[in-house]
Amino acid sequence: MANHKKNATSIWTALLPVFALLCGCAATRPPIHTEAHVDLQRFMGSWYVIANIPTWVEVGAYNAVESYRLDDDGTIDTTFRFRADGFDGEEKIHHPRGFVLDKESNAVWGMQFVWPIKGDYRIVHVSQDHQRTIIGREKRDYVWIMARTPQISDSDYQDLLGIVREQGYPMDLVCKVPQRWPEP
Repeated sequence: MANHKKNATSIWTALLPVFALLCGCAATRPPIHTEAHVDLQRFMGSWYVIANIPTWVEVGAYNAVESYRLDDDGTIDTTFRFRADGFDGEEKIHHPRGFVLDKESNAVWGMQFVWPIKGDYRIVHVSQDHQRTIIGREKRDYVWIMARTPQISDSDYQDLLGIVREQGYPMDLVCKVPQRWPEP
C-alpha cells in the first residue's frame, strides 16, 4: 500500500509542471482584438457566411446568410438562415437578438438565442468599405468570416484567414460554407 501511494505521488509530482504550463498558457492568451469603432448603421444588412468554425446548429449549412436591422431601442433584430445539408435542403431560420454591450466601440455584442443567455459576439474586423467582416468570440471556439456577396476573391479570403490566425483560432477547424446563388 505504501508503494502504491509513493507511485501515485511520483506521478502527480511529474505531471504538476505540465498542468501548470497548460493553465499558464490559457491564462496568458491575450484578449481577442476587436474593431476600435463600428458604424452600426453601415454594419446593418445582409452578410453571406463565407467560412466559419460552426456552432452545432450550423454544421452542414449551405447558403448561410446573417441579416441585421437596428431597432429603435438600440437592439439588433437578427435573422440567420441557411439550407440544411445541401443547396436544396430544408431552410432553417433563427431569430436571435443582438445587444450592443460596448457602446463606445459598438464591437462587442451579446447575441441572445434563448432568454436570458447572451452569447459573446465580437466584431473582430470590418473592412473600410463594409464589404467583409470577421465575427469572433473571446473563447475562440467559433468564428465567422462574412461578406456582402456570396463569393470573395481568394486574395481577400487569405487576408481574412490571416486575421483569424493572428487572433489565435485553431485554423484546422475553419471551413468554407458552400454558397451558390442564381445570377441576378
